Amino acid sequence: MRPSIQKDIEREVFLRLAGKTDKFEAYSHAHAERLATLVDEIGKVFNLASKDRHSLRVAALLHDLGEASMERDYIKRAGSLTDEERLDLARHPIIGESEVAKIGADRAAQLIIRWHHEWWNGGGYPDALRRQEIPLAARILRVADSYASITDARPFRPAMTEREARQHVADWAGIEFDPKIVRALLSLGPLKELESFAVTQTVTNGESHVGLSLSRESELFSSFTR
Repeated sequence: MRPSIQKDIEREVFLRLAGKTDKFEAYSHAHAERLATLVDEIGKVFNLASKDRHSLRVAALLHDLGEASMERDYIKRAGSLTDEERLDLARHPIIGESEVAKIGADRAAQLIIRWHHEWWNGGGYPDALRRQEIPLAARILRVADSYASITDARPFRPAMTEREARQHVADWAGIEFDPKIVRALLSLGPLKELESFAVTQTVTNGESHVGLSLSRESELFSSFTR
């Protein structure tokens, strides 16, 4: 089989799995494909080689395959997670690493998935890496995944507006996120993948009708609360 045909088959498989994962996680819109575009654009800012950008795009498409494989009901449930559920959920990057290996994702993509919930300050999981211990690609995925996630509605919380999401990633720079990558994300030109799916508040006949863009405590959107 020619390499180009093999790549087309792999991409089709990865896209299908990404769609199934988005559906399981109850995203309102296609999350993984949107994320793959965002990480690629950030990768260009850092002059990543084409091979590294490919691995990063694959990791973006499959980053939450571990969650889908776990099939936990609490992932889609409205409301906060219990401490036990958070501990259980923290296993999903390791499970994801194993699952994507089975379907032929390269080792770089596997490790990006393993480490995409590591925090700049060392407070993430599963290995509590910090700063440059976390590979650049995994740091890129951490920022982009958070931004894409919080600008889309989930069963347990509304979507943030683009302005709110930009402020959120800026506020968490140096804590959860690598500040350089936050700056890169915020510097991207007009890009439809940066647009929010939040429903804004409207006023009709003097009555306020609240949509999905009302501000919430930023902790709602941290990595530890999905």
